[in-house]
Amino acid sequence: MSDILIDVRHLKQWFPIRTGFFSSTPLKAVDDVNFTIKKGETLGLVGESGCGKTTVARSMLQLYKPTAGEVYFDGTLISKDNIHALRREMQMVFQDPYSSLNPRMTVGDIVGEPLDVHKLYANRQERKERIEELISLVGLNSEHTRRYAHEFSGGQRQRIGIARALAVNPQFIACDESVSALDVSIQAQILNMFRDLQEKLGLSYLFIAHDILVVNHMSDRVAVMYLGKIIETADTEEINGHPVHPYTVSLLSAVPVPDPRSARERKRIILQGDVPSPLKVPSGCAFRTRCPYATEQCAAETPPLVDRGGGHLVACWNR
Repeated sequence: MSDILIDVRHLKQWFPIRTGFFSSTPLKAVDDVNFTIKKGETLGLVGESGCGKTTVARSMLQLYKPTAGEVYFDGTLISKDNIHALRREMQMVFQDPYSSLNPRMTVGDIVGEPLDVHKLYANRQERKERIEELISLVGLNSEHTRRYAHEFSGGQRQRIGIARALAVNPQFIACDESVSALDVSIQAQILNMFRDLQEKLGLSYLFIAHDILVVNHMSDRVAVMYLGKIIETADTEEINGHPVHPYTVSLLSAVPVPDPRSARERKRIILQGDVPSPLKVPSGCAFRTRCPYATEQCAAETPPLVDRGGGHLVACWNR
């Protein structure tokens, strides 16, 4: 039996954008992305806003129909024919706890809806007991099931969203910026709860964030994304201790350090120029317009992800 749970191969998600009355240009939100996630593992996906992180997760779960590529769940190719059954195994916790919950449904009905869709109870009493079990699992109590989402704080709403995702006993959860809308103190509570649930239930996560400190805290491995492509992947300790790609190096140089003396001694790398438009991605390496090491080869050819040893994959010609 393979220990690979999620296998993403050459995933592409291009959105046609109208540029005239009879013409359109593809916006390459995700362009030839490859990665794997092992059973019980957390892969952190980090990058600046607009680089395609959320689109990767939504395309994996067929919330967007991928333009090209394949996604395998535990060796099974995900397609429109089997996606309904596989939704029991693959769930998503969304970024905004305010808009991802139906304001007209009670918390009990929100958490119970996946049970209804997949017919996971024999009678109403079993349904009620399962909802209360899920609510308790995420740190709420049974009386909350009769209330509506607007009566809760942001952190509590996110707990409700997590309970809804857990309702079908999934093996994999895509966490899309699941703590970015919360206060820092609440973020810590939710992150620790994610880790406790992983240990208790054996979950695998794709943990998406733009805060690299959060990703480091949660992830076994980290993948760095820039303009729709993954440019570096490695174990969390390896990528923090020995970053190779110039973009990864600049990201890590911007991480705040609590010690003032160490902060003064660190060299902050400030990238030149602006992020190119995904409608007009530069030829070759997408990062070359901001890279101090760019050469003619960078403009002519797109660098492949190459293993530099120990599973440390880097897409760069000159580093």
